[in-house]
Amino acid sequence: MKKIILIGGGGHCASCIDVIEQEGNFEIAGVVDNNFVGGEVYGYPILGGDTSLIDLRSTYEFALITVGQIKTPEARIHLFDTCRALGYFMPTIVSPRAYVSRSASVGNGTIIMHDALINSRSVLGENCIINTKSLIEHDVIVKNHCHISTAAVINGGSVIESGTFVGSNSVVKEAVVVGEKSFIKAGSIFIN
Repeated sequence: MKKIILIGGGGHCASCIDVIEQEGNFEIAGVVDNNFVGGEVYGYPILGGDTSLIDLRSTYEFALITVGQIKTPEARIHLFDTCRALGYFMPTIVSPRAYVSRSASVGNGTIIMHDALINSRSVLGENCIINTKSLIEHDVIVKNHCHISTAAVINGGSVIESGTFVGSNSVVKEAVVVGEKSFIKAGSIFIN
């Protein structure tokens, strides 16, 4: 089975581990995290800090950014760009409990968590988090490095620009554009 390393060992990593184990396409080799060197996450060893990514590339082809994103996408963007420059391939990970329409497309390095629903003709960019029970309706575009949080709803025809955070239980009205690196707080309604 193909081995993958996870980059970031916090709470989001733990959730990603559960999805990857259930998906069954990759064996997790370990986690890269500056804060937990010498430890483990859910039984997986910490392979080193960010500086070890260069050496690890000679052993591992696949990587996934498992740092969470709330206040800013910068850490995820930096790690994604670093991994790409080093030649890692960042696969798309989809929970077996999620639904992705056959007419939707999902970019590299994006993870679709449990019970998320991606409807027809939606386009999801690279390095996104589509979190648990979120709903991406038909013809939505979610650009690179976005986090659509738990139970958020993005209604049809909307565009979520790069680096945006959409909080838990929030709703984005149909056919609107949410600007780059926007922050939509939990429980809100975006109608602009």
